[in-house]
Amino acid sequence: MATHALVLGGGGVAGISWQTGILVGLAEAGIDVRNADLFLGTSAGANVAAQITSGRSFEELFQRQVDPALQAHELAPQADFQKMIADFTRVLNGGGSSAEILQRIGALSLAAPTLPEDQRREVVVSRLPVHSWPQNRLAIVAVDAFSGERTTFTSESGVELVDAVMASSAVPYVWPPTTINQSRYIDGGCYSMANLDLAAGLDKILVLQPEVPAFAVMESLEQQIKRLQSQGAQIEVIAADEAMKTALAAVGGNALDPSLRATAAKLGREQSRNEVARVAALWQ
Repeated sequence: MATHALVLGGGGVAGISWQTGILVGLAEAGIDVRNADLFLGTSAGANVAAQITSGRSFEELFQRQVDPALQAHELAPQADFQKMIADFTRVLNGGGSSAEILQRIGALSLAAPTLPEDQRREVVVSRLPVHSWPQNRLAIVAVDAFSGERTTFTSESGVELVDAVMASSAVPYVWPPTTINQSRYIDGGCYSMANLDLAAGLDKILVLQPEVPAFAVMESLEQQIKRLQSQGAQIEVIAADEAMKTALAAVGGNALDPSLRATAAKLGREQSRNEVARVAALWQ
């Protein structure tokens, strides 16, 4: 029997809402991806993966994105994104192994002024309807800021789900690196926006990848797709359509802008109608 993986990529607060909308729309068309053998989440995708494996209905999760009374208490970021991208591109161009490059990015992230960790944790707590690990096979990706190594948290890691999601979502220069045990962790998207390669070995893989600003990462989604396809995996990618790109451009490309949540969720739900046929062919 074929095995299935749902891979949810990074894309800020808007990406959380858009991916939720996509999944809700697919479920309405009879494609319920919650029977996946692996849920793999990075950054925004870590939040979505934790939400859809919580046991709550898709409609409730959708309402948590569009209803102001149910929305999480998000914070408006004050970071200089252009500086972040310029600094990280310079680090990437400096060469070295992926761990060495990410170690330097980690050092920059640790030195950047941000709000306190406990304040950021409150946001993640409010996002997740359930704070315990699910029975499903859920893997959440972050990067160790000290060693530069990519880390995958699961229910067997001895780490609280909220902390794992917070670590995966710790966008450098924007949110504080997350303290877990004796280390600090930054956004898993610093290595790869989707970390699709961690789904190697599964037969059929659906990837949701929101629109994100140009950002230097260790490995592109395209590279990972080619590698897994060469190993026999069937892969479909749903990326943001033009309507979602236009909505993001209207807020200056800031995927972390909380005001975009309801719009992004509704646009994802609408876009899903155009994705049903190819997803059904993959998943069912």
